Amino acid sequence: MSTAAAAAATAAAPPRKRTPREIIGACALGTSLEWYDFFLYGTAAALVFRPLFFPGSDPATGTLLAFATYGVGFIARPIGGIAFGYLGDRVGRRNVLAVTLLVMGMSTFLIGILPTHASIGTAAPVLLVVLRFVQGLSLGGEWGGAVLLSMEHSSRRHWGLAAAWVQFGVPAGNIAAVGVLAFTGLVLSDEAFATWGWRLPFLVSAALALVGLWIRRNIAESPMFTHQRERPENPLSEVFRTHRRALTASFCARIGVDVAFYIFTLHLLTHLGDEDGVGLVAVVVGSAVQLVLVPWFGRLSDTFGRKGIAVAGAVTAAVWAWVFFPLLDTGRTGAVIAAVTVALIAHAAMYGPQAAFIAELFPTKVRYSGTSLGYQLAGIPGGALAPIIAIVLFDWFDSSAAISLYTTAALAVTVIGLAIAPKRDL
Repeated sequence: MSTAAAAAATAAAPPRKRTPREIIGACALGTSLEWYDFFLYGTAAALVFRPLFFPGSDPATGTLLAFATYGVGFIARPIGGIAFGYLGDRVGRRNVLAVTLLVMGMSTFLIGILPTHASIGTAAPVLLVVLRFVQGLSLGGEWGGAVLLSMEHSSRRHWGLAAAWVQFGVPAGNIAAVGVLAFTGLVLSDEAFATWGWRLPFLVSAALALVGLWIRRNIAESPMFTHQRERPENPLSEVFRTHRRALTASFCARIGVDVAFYIFTLHLLTHLGDEDGVGLVAVVVGSAVQLVLVPWFGRLSDTFGRKGIAVAGAVTAAVWAWVFFPLLDTGRTGAVIAAVTVALIAHAAMYGPQAAFIAELFPTKVRYSGTSLGYQLAGIPGGALAPIIAIVLFDWFDSSAAISLYTTAALAVTVIGLAIAPKRDL
């Protein structure tokens, strides 16, 4: 056979069947890169966006404006969950996942080349908001697709572990975002970092486009989706009509998890000021611990159940919220690292089992829509508002105790959500 003929035969051959482990790995990689992009924006909002896009305002107002643009991404996430969830339940999980990765990569790359207020005036923050909105749309659809491809290619008894590897993307993305920004700040002068160096981590996200294309070409569609006979005309309508309790439970179960995470990892940067970078180091250390514990807690949930482990994590996080700020206020590096690490261990206990917990609440025919909507809707009162509420509470009461009380109340909502979740025979 000639070389040309051999090449043609190879090109025509279908890609080899991927094992569940390879599919889970691909989904975890894609989700890690998506969260890298999402967290990169949040960290940059806390550290550099105020003077670049909101000059002329006092520091407190500028920080609130920067976090307001950050919150736009959370508002967009349920919209992305609705749109991509519909497509995922109607035409399949794989292609939708590839599209969301491509969209995230392009929007983050464009943030990296976006002119600042000094160059184009008020158009700069407007475009920043638009690109952040597109980021939110992408993440709103991507998470559900990654979770379902991982779970539905795996044995039912390993769903907790399979979905937890997608959750692994949160600490991995957080480490990457904080680490790349911190490294860039170390190797560049303060002036160079503030002028152009902050852009470099955003430009790296072009790699997401390649991952999206690879997933579309090399991963098979979910067998559970392929084999189901019934595909509803309007999955979202069916979720609201027949699965309201499941949707409510998933929404409530997410609230405290989101609030605690963004208080423990993002608000602490504002609380500390973090001119010496101790907060960033603490987040990296705590996230590194989560890399191991998120899959471990997911695996434990396959043996001991999702609810018990998640409740234990919620109770621990609620107690630690009252210890967290006094440790930060000591100003000692070791105390700050300990505060964040213990907080993220408690978060891992909640977050590891959560993807499988939510996905199991919905049948296959509406699982993409139900899972995405329940998870992403909670991001608005949880992740979007948590940093803003924390700033306002501290400004009103001049005490971190108000933030601790707020975190504890949100975690109580999570426990309620876990308690009211219906049992479903899959």
